[in-house]
Amino acid sequence: MNSTSRSSSVLRRVATAIATTAVLGATLVACSAGGSSSGGSASDIDAALKQGGTITYWSWTPSAEAQVAAFEKEYPKVNVKLVNAGTNTTEYTKLQNTIKAGSGAPDVAQVEYYAIPQFALSDSLVDLSQFGLDKLKDDYTAGPWGSVNVGGKLVGLPQDSGPMAMFYNKTVFDKYGIAVPKTWDEYVAAAEKLHAADPNAYITSDSGDSGFATSMMWQAGGRPFQVDGTKVSVNLQDEGTKKWTATWNKLVEGKLLSTVPGWSDEWYKALGNGSIATLITGAWMPGTLEASVKESSGQWRVAPTPTYDGTATNSENGGGGQVVLKQSKNQALAAGFLKWLNNDEKSIKVFLQSGGFPSTTKDLNSSEFLADAPEYFGGQKINEVLVAGAKDVSTGWQYLPFQVYANSIFADSVGQSYASNSDLNTGLKAWQKSLVEYGNQQGFTVTSK
Repeated sequence: MNSTSRSSSVLRRVATAIATTAVLGATLVACSAGGSSSGGSASDIDAALKQGGTITYWSWTPSAEAQVAAFEKEYPKVNVKLVNAGTNTTEYTKLQNTIKAGSGAPDVAQVEYYAIPQFALSDSLVDLSQFGLDKLKDDYTAGPWGSVNVGGKLVGLPQDSGPMAMFYNKTVFDKYGIAVPKTWDEYVAAAEKLHAADPNAYITSDSGDSGFATSMMWQAGGRPFQVDGTKVSVNLQDEGTKKWTATWNKLVEGKLLSTVPGWSDEWYKALGNGSIATLITGAWMPGTLEASVKESSGQWRVAPTPTYDGTATNSENGGGGQVVLKQSKNQALAAGFLKWLNNDEKSIKVFLQSGGFPSTTKDLNSSEFLADAPEYFGGQKINEVLVAGAKDVSTGWQYLPFQVYANSIFADSVGQSYASNSDLNTGLKAWQKSLVEYGNQQGFTVTSK
């Protein structure tokens, strides 16, 4: 059995497991899309755009409607049916159902970087290299570009980027005489000082978030997941991961973290009243703060992610791109729309106006983008910090080919360490055991170190 056939067989068994379990939409690795690439070239895109037609686009991005309108204005013969099929996991479940059924998939879909490998392994995505989009490599930063290249195929184009940064409440820091931490040791010290001064205040909130945890492992040099097709290695006790837990355990075991659930009304309120003083998160956060935490306008600032030894290094948190589904009956037109969506200046301008953080090097380095100084952040040129963070992202990170499922069970293992204020390594070992068992049950060859 060749690797492609093995992948399809593996993913068919996973799809069966999804149909018989109720795990949050569960794993989204599934059977082959049933279609095959029609072949194509860069000239086919031009011809398809000139001829026109109708395609369907699934997206939940705030900029999607305006981008589609701008595209249709430029290409009046093309009709793009925009569908909001739900945010991330909700959309992925619906998308996976269409893949399993062999029909009903959109032509183009928004997929976050962590979920792309699952759909790529199911052989349900078009290799965009056949349309010459691989030649766009130099237009994007390394992290996002690497995330849309899976198994030697270009399975999507990056849209946004999420280099990590530290967002901090300067008013709170000034009130308690806390210096902006440059290292993680200084960050822990700041947490201790803040909570001692005000028992209701915390350096940040974290009750166990898988996306945050993996970003922190990545930044510390951890590479716990190694993937080669259906061969997977899991080592959640590698040197980098343990470097992160050695620091974060001081906060978890010391009860120095707010347990307010992220993205809840209580969380936004805590960000507004200063009881959560920092956020270590992706560069897409400014728009969220400005829109949802208006009461603390002028108080927040942005600084580089703290490091372990003073050497600048960073990771990504969040972000995603768009893919073309093999079920598409007009793959060339879909690829043309996708190229315009994530590579055309008019589209990217719309995206930036909606608060997006680009993955395109040209936009990241533009004087206009770098000079932006929002009043919300006290007139700080925050993009200078965020762009530097994008350049410092370390390479070599991989997600599991069943990462969506992995994230869905994080609370059952690592989340318990948070809940009991105990060693995160205990939870990570339990998570690893579950991931190895699950992967092998679905037909992957998963080894544990």
